[in-house]
Amino acid sequence: MDARRLLLTDLYQLTMLEAYWREGFTATAVFELFVRKLPSSRNFLLTAGIEAALDYLESARFTADELDYLARTNRFSAEFLRWLATWRFEGDVDALPEGTLFFPDEPMLRVTAPMPQAQLIETRLVNLLQYPTMVASKAARCVLAAPGRTLVEFGARRAHGAESALSAARAAYLAGFSGTSNVLAGQTWEIPVFGTMAHSYVMAHDEEWRAFVEFARAQPDNVVLLIDTYDVMAGVEEVLRAADVLQRESIAVRAVRLDSGDVGAQARQVRRRLDQAGRSEIGIFASGDLDESRLAELVGEDAPIDGYGVGTKLTTCADAPYLSIVYKLQEYDGIPRRKTSRGKQTWPGAKQIDRITDRSGRWQHDRLALADEPRQGMPLLVPVMRGGRRTNEPESLETVRRRTAEQLDMLPEPWRRLEPAPPFPVQVSDAVQRLAHEVDRRHRHAAPHGPRHTR
Repeated sequence: MDARRLLLTDLYQLTMLEAYWREGFTATAVFELFVRKLPSSRNFLLTAGIEAALDYLESARFTADELDYLARTNRFSAEFLRWLATWRFEGDVDALPEGTLFFPDEPMLRVTAPMPQAQLIETRLVNLLQYPTMVASKAARCVLAAPGRTLVEFGARRAHGAESALSAARAAYLAGFSGTSNVLAGQTWEIPVFGTMAHSYVMAHDEEWRAFVEFARAQPDNVVLLIDTYDVMAGVEEVLRAADVLQRESIAVRAVRLDSGDVGAQARQVRRRLDQAGRSEIGIFASGDLDESRLAELVGEDAPIDGYGVGTKLTTCADAPYLSIVYKLQEYDGIPRRKTSRGKQTWPGAKQIDRITDRSGRWQHDRLALADEPRQGMPLLVPVMRGGRRTNEPESLETVRRRTAEQLDMLPEPWRRLEPAPPFPVQVSDAVQRLAHEVDRRHRHAAPHGPRHTR
């Protein structure tokens, strides 16, 4: 499937689009994409998916087969479908750079474009940004929970489809993971790829030690041996036997891997036996339904584990599998707009986020202000697209990884912890609040003929 196709959307985007087209609603609209509230198990979110969104906006077109399908539905006029064939995104986008931490009500992305362009892209933008942001945010918590450890994304087989598997690998890496098991992600983004053997390889051999030796001969620079196919401690003895054989062939066993049971307790037993045998150079790698909470437990109990594979609970975001992410109209034809329904109110107007720090560089609070207000801190939204084209070449993942590490380092201690913290302070400027009151007053006294529009 071509992910750039414009029919990867909700029907109401197209029904609204035809209505806008018939009415001549082509004036400039401002939409902002933000998260209404954090999941209860999150103190922050980490921006990811911006590059994929920009790729989509630059290349999205209606194909001939899509237009033929829409014609067969008999929902749309032939004249409207001919107009769709010319649809292009030619607007402006300001966004948080990938690897930026953010909080509720703060726009990740602002779109300024003619209404027919700004509206149609809503579904796919939300789709492209929600999942990688969820994974990156959870991966960042894993990084905070296990500082200095090798962390590898292992979740392709449990991800919800191929696009998600790739997106998760990239999101985890930009959040600070060391690499992924996903080979296509490695090819696509030059992410380091990790992997050795499965239990089936050991089971296919009559003797466990023989499986270890033959695997090492096939992969002499990648000898990490899975020791829990049968009995962990018996597996250690087989590793020691294989290591003696391999040493004569100048092949070193780098590590053993644990993938089941109480990996902390097993790791202590394994470490003790390896050290007794004079094999302290052999490391220990663990996997098996791990998440940030389990990582924190293992680190807290000083388990002798050098690295971890984190898969299922990361790529499914098991404890927080969705975000309340929305894309809302802030202004149309120069007039601020605002949703006021209970529990879903929005702040009107095109906005910017000012991040205010103390002298040491630690964050004190954020300020949600109008885009044209005088700045009181570092503005977080930056121009990424003008006239439908990127303003700069895509950043390297290494650049994004450095930004993420810097952001996590500047995040104050209460919000670095895994335990829920009070909401990070986000102040709403007086100008934004005044504008909200003005919009509400205008709604209460609205003329019956409705908003202005242009043809």
